This record gives sequence, C-alpha cells and structure tokens, in this order.
Amino acid sequence: LLGALTMIDVEYLKAHPDAPNIYDSGVRYQEEPPGQEDWQDIPTTLRLRNGDCEDLSCWRAAELIVRQGILAAPTFIWKVRPNGGYLYHIQVKYPDGRIEDPSRRMGMR
Repeated sequence: LLGALTMIDVEYLKAHPDAPNIYDSGVRYQEEPPGQEDWQDIPTTLRLRNGDCEDLSCWRAAELIVRQGILAAPTFIWKVRPNGGYLYHIQVKYPDGRIEDPSRRMGMR
C-alpha cells in the first residue's frame, strides 16, 4: 500500500509541477484518532492541511523521485506496545540507507 500511495503521489506531481514542496506546503503532522486510518494523497493532504506518517512519507518519497531523481521509498518501523499491540511508523528511506522522517520535521512529538 505504501508503494501504491507513493506512485499515486508521483503521478500527481508529474501532472502538477507547480504543487508545493512538502516542507513549504504549510501542512502539519496530525495523528489520526485511535481506530481511524485514512490514506491521503497529496491533494487531499493539501486540502486538509494535515496528514499522518504514511501520507507525509509517501508524499516526500514521491517528491524525491519526481523532483530530484532520487529513488527513495517509504519504509516502516514498529514496536510492541505495553498491551501487546503494535505501533507502526512510516519514514522515507534513501537508496544509500539514510532515513528521513517527515512527520518529525512537520510537528510529530
């Protein structure tokens, strides 16, 4: 699903070269309520003015692909919660292994 959302965002950026860069967009990180998981493409995220980790990381990966020719990809990490459930977080991975976290840059605490 991360790859699919990234490709949707790639196509959007190709069709809308005037779209803002993610870090210049005014969009902020916002966690979704427990039990809710909406996957937002770039125009939806711009309209709502916020997104969570998969929305922001897929946008950033698409931006790197389209605008800088860097074959970045969203990737995930997880940890086990005290109740035994899992907490997942999406970040961007560069081809050289570096990790970028758009959510942290955009307000996640």
